[in-house]
Amino acid sequence: MLLKLDNVKTYYGNIRALKGISIEVAEGEIVCLIGGNGAGKSTSLMTISGVLTPEEGDIIYQGQSIVSLRPDNIVQLGICQVPEGRMIFPLLTVMENLDLGAYLRKDKAGIKEDVDRVFRLFPVLRER
Repeated sequence: MLLKLDNVKTYYGNIRALKGISIEVAEGEIVCLIGGNGAGKSTSLMTISGVLTPEEGDIIYQGQSIVSLRPDNIVQLGICQVPEGRMIFPLLTVMENLDLGAYLRKDKAGIKEDVDRVFRLFPVLRER
């Protein structure tokens, strides 16, 4: 199992946002969270990425509990969250935004390949 949430309960103050969510994601599997406004999708992702800490339950990534880890340590494990919105960092150029996505990577050739792929998929980004 790559990622497992086991009866995770997360609160915003006294408001219970996640009421015991359990999810299992196998390696290579793609999983979608679908629901209306206020259903807990963003809260689930923010809890997995360590921005929020669950009051109960456990989050296990590659066999290790990550509940007590800081968000930056969770990113180093390979889990990250891309915020909503078109202007992620509006004062940075497109290239600077893409460079931030590769911040922890050391493989310059691989980064260049990935940036070229992004520009092939989204040609308008190259223009900007």
